[in-house]
Amino acid sequence: MTGRSSAKSLRSRLVWRLVPLQAGMLAVVVLLVVGTLWASGLLLDQRDEDYVIDVLRDAIARDVTGQIVLRPTSDLQKLRADVPDLWFSIRDRTGHSLSEGTVPEPFAQIGGALDQIGQARLGWQLLEDDPRLPAARMKWVKTAAGDTQIVTATQGKISTAKAALATTLVLFGFVLPSLLLMTLATFIATPIVVRGALAGLSDAAEEARQIDIDSRGARLPVDKVPNEVAPLVRAINDALARLDQGYERHKRFLADAAHELRTPIAILNTRLESLPDGPEKLRLLEDVARLAMLAEQLLDLQRLGQGPTAFSRVDLVAVGRSVVADLAPLAIAAGYDISFEAEADYVMVMGDEASLGRAVTNLVQNAIQHGGRHGVITIGVHADGAIEVEDQGLGIPPDQREKIFEPFHRMQPASRGAGLGLNLVREIVRLHNGHVAVLDGIGGGARVRIRLPLMHAD
Repeated sequence: MTGRSSAKSLRSRLVWRLVPLQAGMLAVVVLLVVGTLWASGLLLDQRDEDYVIDVLRDAIARDVTGQIVLRPTSDLQKLRADVPDLWFSIRDRTGHSLSEGTVPEPFAQIGGALDQIGQARLGWQLLEDDPRLPAARMKWVKTAAGDTQIVTATQGKISTAKAALATTLVLFGFVLPSLLLMTLATFIATPIVVRGALAGLSDAAEEARQIDIDSRGARLPVDKVPNEVAPLVRAINDALARLDQGYERHKRFLADAAHELRTPIAILNTRLESLPDGPEKLRLLEDVARLAMLAEQLLDLQRLGQGPTAFSRVDLVAVGRSVVADLAPLAIAAGYDISFEAEADYVMVMGDEASLGRAVTNLVQNAIQHGGRHGVITIGVHADGAIEVEDQGLGIPPDQREKIFEPFHRMQPASRGAGLGLNLVREIVRLHNGHVAVLDGIGGGARVRIRLPLMHAD
């Protein structure tokens, strides 16, 4: 016994493979960006544009005369040592000013014009930008000397804390949200894409579920399946075509064999009839009757495989009487009494009279073969459209009552039957939209009931 399949669906496989792939691709993009910045020197040369302003703000003070002075703070001394070309211009709102280094001419007198501006980045028009032209940063800050305007072009290296903060912001503000968004899109979009891409495959699977032994010539649609799956579908269609050809050859063989057997069986039966009466003659006649029955069953199966014939009005009472008349001599010779009972004079159904007669004949022959060669075989027709054949043999165990309708199934391996009669009965009943069932006989034997839909009165 096999357990539940552990194979994952294509949908889940794609999702769980795409998510790590997307994460890896995003990581590669981030590494490429960082590597590019590192190689260009931008990452190493990042500056804090307010660094110099912050150092100057902490160093600004006034002397006893009210002039702006710079206290020699350690940060200012370090800044002067690190930046040989340091320049800045400092002024307050009262006109006091202080400068250091070579202040570019464009920024030397600009401070007074920006008294109403809190801070600004000073540069050049876009079309005239030149990296060799000086640029500056202006900002009003509160210092020990009061509100002070500082103009400078020098920037300090970004601090480790700010670098870590920038990295964290990039990670949590861009990388992780992008990955989460991509993952969510993958979980939503992948099933939709897979469902749409495999829609044709679902249609082909539905077509395959409709194929049975009676659906010969059926093929799976190829035009809507993905190109990757199309070779498999074509291979299945080729296999179905070969099966159809083999089935047709098999059918022709059975039909031809059955036809060829009928003539020698009839000749053999005629010759046996001329023999003196006795047990051996009766046994031989029964064997020939089984051969004839097998040939007729093969022909009936072949006729059923050609499709339903046109139905007409059929009287089940007349069918039952005809079967009893035909098989009474065989049943009596085998040691049975045969009885016919009908609840009504006419029980009308729509069907094929020959096929229904063959079905009832098979039931009676089955009763003759397996009824123990004693008792009564009863054929009964009921007003509700049921016809029953009952014997007084050993009966059929409940666990065998469905299996006996399978072709070539035998309850006893040594049985002399071919195992086709009851299968033929079931196929004929299905063709007439009826139902066949095995029940317990009243006398302990087997009772097989065929129920057919009654013909509606006009």
